[in-house]
Amino acid sequence: MRLVLLGPPGAGKGTQAHGLSKQYHIAQISTGDIFRQHIKQNTELGKKIQVYLDQGILVPDELVNHVVEVRLLQEDCKNGFILDGFPRTIPQAEALISMGIDLDRVINVDVPDETIIKRMGGRRVCPACGAPYHVRYHKPKHKDICDECNQPLIIREDDQEATVRKRLLIYHEMTKPLIKYYQSKNILLTVQGMGDAEEISEKIIEALGENA
Repeated sequence: MRLVLLGPPGAGKGTQAHGLSKQYHIAQISTGDIFRQHIKQNTELGKKIQVYLDQGILVPDELVNHVVEVRLLQEDCKNGFILDGFPRTIPQAEALISMGIDLDRVINVDVPDETIIKRMGGRRVCPACGAPYHVRYHKPKHKDICDECNQPLIIREDDQEATVRKRLLIYHEMTKPLIKYYQSKNILLTVQGMGDAEEISEKIIEALGENA
């Protein structure tokens, strides 16, 4: 099965992609995870990506397309995959076609903007080990202190409200058109992304089961 997860930043795509990867025994490909790995390793690509992320703007298509194409050539993708964070623009969707990739389903996780802002504003991360937390959904044992290494938690630049609002504007302008694009190909499934992660997972699996 070849799947794509669409949805605004903070919609929980990463969590859902992880669950679907286990459910269907397919590779999870997160462009965000790949980017963060490059940033952590301080590669030349990582330095370029960091500049775009700090400004809350999309990484240019040519960079993203190259990263995804290289990843899709790996052995664990032969039996299927789920893409999280790609494509984000119609040119990126067309790049997938040029790579010879035919998708089975595209899952759109729909969440209102104000809910996204509240979710992302509550995110916290450890600057030392990268462990993620949330002030409502995944609290540390001690307020604002990492459970793993006792470092003070921080709010990432791309989780600041002003940056989140900017990312949402970009999403509506550049990524949301993909909904109509994939609707026209009759492979889009829309699932409401409200509720806890397990509820949303059940909705996605049910929709895939009905439309497989």
